[in-house]
Amino acid sequence: MSAPKKITVFVAKKIVTMDPALPSASAVAIADGKILSVGSLDELKPWLDKYPHEINQQFADKVLYPGFVEAHGHPLLGGITQTSLPLTAQPLPNPWGPAFAGVANLAAAIAKLKEYSAAIKDPTEPLLSWGYDIAAMGQMPDRQMLDQVSSTRPVLVWDSSEHNFFANTVALKKYGVTASTIKNMIGAGLEKDGSSNGQFLGAAASQYLMGVAGKDLLNPEKLPTAMLYSNDLAQQNGITSYSEMTFGIIDIPLETALFKKITESNATSLRLFPVSYAESFTAKYGEQAVSEVQKLKALNTERLMFNGVKFIGDDAYLANTMMVQNPSYTDWHKGLMFYATPVDYAKAMSPWWQAGFQIHVHSNGSAGIVNTLGALQLLQDQKPRFDHRFTLQHFGLPTSMMVKKVKALGAVVSVNPAYFYTRAGIQAKDVGHDRVSYATRVGDLVREGVVVSLHSDNPVAPPRPLTEVWAVVNRLNLYTGDQKWAPAQAVTVAQAMRMVTIDAAYTLGQEDLIGSIEPGKFADFTVLEDDPMTVPTLKIKDIPVAATILGGRIILVSETQKPRPL
Repeated sequence: MSAPKKITVFVAKKIVTMDPALPSASAVAIADGKILSVGSLDELKPWLDKYPHEINQQFADKVLYPGFVEAHGHPLLGGITQTSLPLTAQPLPNPWGPAFAGVANLAAAIAKLKEYSAAIKDPTEPLLSWGYDIAAMGQMPDRQMLDQVSSTRPVLVWDSSEHNFFANTVALKKYGVTASTIKNMIGAGLEKDGSSNGQFLGAAASQYLMGVAGKDLLNPEKLPTAMLYSNDLAQQNGITSYSEMTFGIIDIPLETALFKKITESNATSLRLFPVSYAESFTAKYGEQAVSEVQKLKALNTERLMFNGVKFIGDDAYLANTMMVQNPSYTDWHKGLMFYATPVDYAKAMSPWWQAGFQIHVHSNGSAGIVNTLGALQLLQDQKPRFDHRFTLQHFGLPTSMMVKKVKALGAVVSVNPAYFYTRAGIQAKDVGHDRVSYATRVGDLVREGVVVSLHSDNPVAPPRPLTEVWAVVNRLNLYTGDQKWAPAQAVTVAQAMRMVTIDAAYTLGQEDLIGSIEPGKFADFTVLEDDPMTVPTLKIKDIPVAATILGGRIILVSETQKPRPL
């Protein structure tokens, strides 16, 4: 940083820095998009006496926090799914209009699909709907169920977890899905004769269907609008930094160009942190996958920063397809695992570990977590690493001893609190009341001294950091509020606010740039109408976000409430 030509000082009723050395302030000085100094106006005099400056009083009656960090999200997949025809069981927010109310039951879901189909004039045009909730509806769709919707048009349903696709008979025929194309494919549902039953479960099978139906599912002309949708939903909830945890899962060159375009536009208001999906890069580049991911760092800017790789161990929490140890699900099915043993998993991760990458692992069920921790143990045995920042993502159904193992191996964790605050009431019948109550074990992780972040995994849940904080503090269900779920897992407000700011930055490996209001970091702030630290804890989720500030640029919530040119 060179000497500032001009300083802007934001003053506020209160500035919460997340820096324990100076936890609160009333003024912050910035220049060239970065923070110069924090304190009171008097304490900023060493800077203000030397350089031209202006005092911005716009938020003098507001509370400033570091810009919220979405530690695990999918802005591209989230935008694609949420701008398709919705089929969620729970309300789905819309940054540009009224929320989708949700479908109450299976009959309502089928009726909604028929309604969508009837509204499409061309009887052969594909219908894509997203958000079908397997646990809430009580069964998985198959081709026979979706044949009720239409016998002339391809019908594709993407479930709420993003991990599963379902297709009708017309779609299977159109996209050339035969017994031979899906033979031995993990997650491909089969009829007795070996043909497809229309179910594509888990990463491998769903990626296959996305590949053969890609032109209908993923119209490149619509992708910028999808990304803008994700941007605006995040901004309205106070987010300034957003990870993409499966970069490259659709099309690596296409996504690279799209992410560059989005982050070069002043119509958007996020820093994006893509984490490359290792399987996609390995499939495309083979032995050169590691070097190809390393090359992405040459594209880094202040708003686009590539870092780390992602693996998927077992399957989805929402769909009851994660791998659960004994006792398994209440109907005793097992779920899906994508690496049979820790040895297999460590072998896949080893080139990335050896190259020094931060590794993020989607690890949901108790069996999946055991597999992941076993693989990390083997990697550490092969090549010990300090501050490797290996991150278990989601951490759905751990035991208390798994938490201790995380600590022993030096890993960190990013959890999805929606697993209990939206899902506990729905999935207790499938997983058991006890396990859905203490899903993610945030309290145990904090007591063990593990760094934890909160995330939405949008579109799995809406990206609402204040709701996530409210949830882990109060242990309530967002929609019923009728009981506390494992209240012993509650954390303090101060601990929870770290989980969406500085600790979220830490689990992304970006704590030197974002997450707290300290000199040298990006001038990214969330502007709130009140302070989560001081309001009654039940009111935290209801605090309005007035604006975000990205590198000193003010974006009012009112500016992101309708689409606009990029």
